[in-house]
Amino acid sequence: MSEQADLLLKNGMVVLPEGTHEADILIKDGRVTDIGSLDNDAAVEVVDCKGLHVLPGVIDTQVHFREPGAKHKETLETGMMAAALGGVTSVFEMPNTNPLTTTPEALQQKLDIAARSPWTNYAFYFGGTAENAEDLEHWENLPGVCGIKIFMGASTGSLLVATDEEVSDVLRNGRRIVAVHSEDEQIMNDNKVSILGDSTDVAMHPVWRSEESCISSTTRLLKLARISGRRVHVLHITTAQEMEILAQNKDIATVEVLANHLTLHAPKCYEQLGTHAQQNPPIREKHHQDALWKAIADGTVDIMASDHAPHTLEEKAREYPTSPSGTPGVQTLVPIMLNHVNEGRLSLERFVDLVCYGPQRVHQIACKGRIAKGYDADFTVVDMKVRRTITNDQQKSQAGWTPFDGKEVTGWPVMTIVGGDITMRDDTLLRFNGAPVRFRETLGYLA
Repeated sequence: MSEQADLLLKNGMVVLPEGTHEADILIKDGRVTDIGSLDNDAAVEVVDCKGLHVLPGVIDTQVHFREPGAKHKETLETGMMAAALGGVTSVFEMPNTNPLTTTPEALQQKLDIAARSPWTNYAFYFGGTAENAEDLEHWENLPGVCGIKIFMGASTGSLLVATDEEVSDVLRNGRRIVAVHSEDEQIMNDNKVSILGDSTDVAMHPVWRSEESCISSTTRLLKLARISGRRVHVLHITTAQEMEILAQNKDIATVEVLANHLTLHAPKCYEQLGTHAQQNPPIREKHHQDALWKAIADGTVDIMASDHAPHTLEEKAREYPTSPSGTPGVQTLVPIMLNHVNEGRLSLERFVDLVCYGPQRVHQIACKGRIAKGYDADFTVVDMKVRRTITNDQQKSQAGWTPFDGKEVTGWPVMTIVGGDITMRDDTLLRFNGAPVRFRETLGYLA
């Protein structure tokens, strides 16, 4: 008799590349070894997934875990714990920490911290600046790096690459994907003086950080990307006009949208949530949100993420515009989007494409993003029928709040499996026999 596998997932509705159907999944040494109709005695542990859907492990490609430099907002450990509770198996963390992740030493500091309590797979964006541009072609391939990140408009932190010359310097050096926060700094600076002025009304946020600033920045970015021949990944698109432009430039650019922008819209969100709805780029009016959904339907959008960007309640209570921009979201990404699936806004398979296949395609991740023999045993197991209410008390983030507090949703993550280890089950984070969970390797990449 052959040696038993470690884990068998039985009777689940499995989202496979060829379609969704009932199947069993066999796991050994952190990899999928078989898919089909399998006997219970094939594995040491058997988990019955009857009535549940088994998805490839969700990859959240934009999170800000604030460590080092702002551990009162979030740490790498609490951020990964929140991710695991929300059904997320892998995270890409952003470089606008303190110190900025713009040197190999700063990157190694993050890798060392993450390795102490790795509840999920993790990788880090390397910050691109005018100062380090010439070194990026060497540093972009360091272990644990998922890509280069630049900010064309200022946001949380001090990373800013605002001019065409600075953006071009980054794009000319290297081959890996460059992810871009696309807002035009000069337009926003002018708006702050001429339009925002002394206003303390948070509803002015999308007026200050205007749609024109996004359109200008993205148009400039695409022009520079074509000159350099470097693919760009444009983050958190918020405007209908940008989506029209990006749809015509898919050969050079991939596109991300956020769960918040698909769920909340102005002016209602500012009336109800105040500065808790404040983020960059801003949540905009309903017609822009409708355009984001259309872009999901027509295939323009490649990736959906949370842009988890926590601040404390005390910080968010400051008078606008001194209040910081950003909201937590890694723990609520899956339930919020499953609710949209149940409401008919997109199919479950399209959701999987946006949070599993899309990240794998755009970032060329090895052995992740789909359920297939030989792939890593990362799974997000969900109950599509259960109704739950999202609350602040559920949130594991150091910030301790969510803009979706009190929102009832249909669809909920019930199990998170990372490398064959069950790290969350029924809203409880698990440690095995009191021992730390097995070390999660940083994400591997295809050459």
